[in-house]
Amino acid sequence: MSHAQAADGAALHYEVRGSGAPLVLLAGQSNSHRWWEPVRDRFEAAFTTVVMDWRGTGESDAPDTDTYSTPHFARDVVAVLDHAGIDRAHVYGTSMGGRVAQWLAADHAPRVDRLVLGCTSPGAPHGIERGPAVRKALADPDQTAARAALLDLMYTPAYIAAHPGPFTTLGDPAMPAHARRRHLRASARHDAWDALPRITAPTLVVHGSDDDFNPTANAPLIADRIPGARLLIVPGGRHAYFEECADAATPPVVDFLNARTERTR
Repeated sequence: MSHAQAADGAALHYEVRGSGAPLVLLAGQSNSHRWWEPVRDRFEAAFTTVVMDWRGTGESDAPDTDTYSTPHFARDVVAVLDHAGIDRAHVYGTSMGGRVAQWLAADHAPRVDRLVLGCTSPGAPHGIERGPAVRKALADPDQTAARAALLDLMYTPAYIAAHPGPFTTLGDPAMPAHARRRHLRASARHDAWDALPRITAPTLVVHGSDDDFNPTANAPLIADRIPGARLLIVPGGRHAYFEECADAATPPVVDFLNARTERTR
C-alpha cells in the first residue's frame, strides 16, 4: 500500500502488483481501485498493474474543494506515476476512467505508451448521452430500485443470476456525499472532443454492444476522432463488459498492449 501526494497536497492511495511492463488501470466514477478486482489478475501475468483510489474514494483523501475534474484526475494519475517511479506506462481506463485517460494521453503524452479506452465517452456536447428512461431509473428515490437499475445496466440478468456478488463496480459505499456529488459533476462536465486529435499513443477503443449506461454509439465517435485508433465492440456486453465478458475482451486488449494485434477494426 502506498500514497502519492497530489499537487494540492491530497494523499492518493495506489497499489502496484504483477510483473512486466507497467499498466495503469483506471476505474469508473465514484469507484475505488476495487472496480478492477474481479479481472486484475488476468493482466498480471503480462504486466505490472497499477491501480489507484480516485480522490474522494477508498483510502485517498476527499477534499471538499474544486479539484474534481477529469483533467485534474489525470494530473493525479501523473502524481501516482511519479511516486511509483514510473516514467511511461500503458493505460486502460473504463467509464470515467476512460474520460480521465483521454486527458492523460492528450496532456501528458510522454507518460502514456499504449492506450485503451473502455465504455467511455468524449463528453458533451458531442457525445451520446444516456436516455431519459435510464436517467430516471438511476435517480429513483428508492435506493433499492436505483441500485437494481444500476446493476441491470452493468450486467446481463444471466450473469447476475450466476454471480450473486458482491459486485465491486456499483460505487464506493463509504464515499462522502460531497465527493460523490463532485465525481458526478466531473464526469458530466467532461469534454475532450478538441483534445482527442492530439492523442498520439496507439489507441484501442472498446465497448460492449449492449451498453445503455454509456451508449455504445460513443465508441466509434472516439475511434474516429483519435488518429489511427482501433475499435473493438464486445458482443452482448453491457457497461461492465470488462468483467462479464472478460474471456472475450481481455485477450485482445492484452494483445494490443503487447503490440501483437495487427488489426481489430
